[in-house]
Amino acid sequence: MATSADPRRVAVVGAGMVGLSTAWFLQERGADVTVFDRADVAAGASWGNAGWLTPGLATPLPEPAVLSYGVKAVLSPASPVYVPPTASLRLIRFLAGFARNSTAARWRRSMESLVPINGRALPSFDALIDGGVQAETRGAGSFIAAYRTERERRFLLDEVEHIRAAGQDIEFEVLGGDEARRLAPALSDEIGAAILLRGQRFIDPGRFVHALADSVLDRGGKIRTGVPVTDLRDVPGGVALRLPGNGVETFDTVVIASGVWLGGLARRFGVRALVQAGRGYSFSVPMERVPDGPIYFPAQKVACTPLGDRLRVAGMMEFRDPEAPLDPRRIDAIVEAARPLLRGADMDDRRDEWVGSRPCTRDGLPLIGATRSPNVFVGGGHGMWGMTLGPATGNLLAEMIATGRRPVELAPFDPLR
Repeated sequence: MATSADPRRVAVVGAGMVGLSTAWFLQERGADVTVFDRADVAAGASWGNAGWLTPGLATPLPEPAVLSYGVKAVLSPASPVYVPPTASLRLIRFLAGFARNSTAARWRRSMESLVPINGRALPSFDALIDGGVQAETRGAGSFIAAYRTERERRFLLDEVEHIRAAGQDIEFEVLGGDEARRLAPALSDEIGAAILLRGQRFIDPGRFVHALADSVLDRGGKIRTGVPVTDLRDVPGGVALRLPGNGVETFDTVVIASGVWLGGLARRFGVRALVQAGRGYSFSVPMERVPDGPIYFPAQKVACTPLGDRLRVAGMMEFRDPEAPLDPRRIDAIVEAARPLLRGADMDDRRDEWVGSRPCTRDGLPLIGATRSPNVFVGGGHGMWGMTLGPATGNLLAEMIATGRRPVELAPFDPLR
């Protein structure tokens, strides 16, 4: 484990929520920070996601329900979980490990590991805003998980009890269909049962991450976009970054927060965990009446978030190459799943069709902490929860880098595990 070097110059690779949060909190501790990104600020999974800040629902992705999907289901482009029939050997290795972790006992252990960092999630957002980030989080007073039947709802009620048993605080209320429609008139008459979740928030993710980038710049940091870091090497006194055109720059410390590309740079430093792209899709539609808070259709794996005068509709988990183009069949699948459940949504007037790659690990836990190099750290692999846990990750990682001591919340997320 690294010892404190009081780093003066830190490079962060990745300008998404995790990387920029880490940069911001490092600045709080006096570091001179430069952020590099192969594309742009919020260009990966940080832009088009649902924008939920839901520590109460931040659970391990590998779960027993995943094993109920048959081979035929996951090969269908209409399935909420999709694996292309031309899966690579690397993807097969990832899925085999993912399946091994999709047991009740492993889910429970992983859930217990997430509870402490989940507790830091919303306070870390508040720290960013109190510190000058010109953005806001919105309380989700009517965050509703909606179902056609009470039988469908039983799964989430059981999961909530398991979440509580692991020590995670989550408050909710069970609703009938008519009660849910009174709170969210956008729900159609097909909804017969629901759960109202309390204490959660949401944001416009792209706007928030850009505001965070602006704050890093205002505080004297540098952000260099369109600059892929192609290699890292330990050198006397720090770490050398190889940049396009054979350029080399040296920093005291480097944080790798490059999402699905984390493994390529971190492997040299002992990080062997597979980080697989779990791609999600989204688009926005106009509504006769935009709901006041998020709506979740768990049976269909579709998440809806009010953003301005439109509704963002997001969903799917597609294990595929992150560079693959957007697959319109996946957009169509979300449309067909959501159309009968929403009232007043023009699903044919879609804008901002998007696909982004969530960085997923086989055990469902992120990779946060030190590597074999005393000067290289990583932060990533959050799966679906990079937005919720990004600021907490950055806060804890900055503390670790500045003090040389690993916060107890990070113990389960050792990148060398």
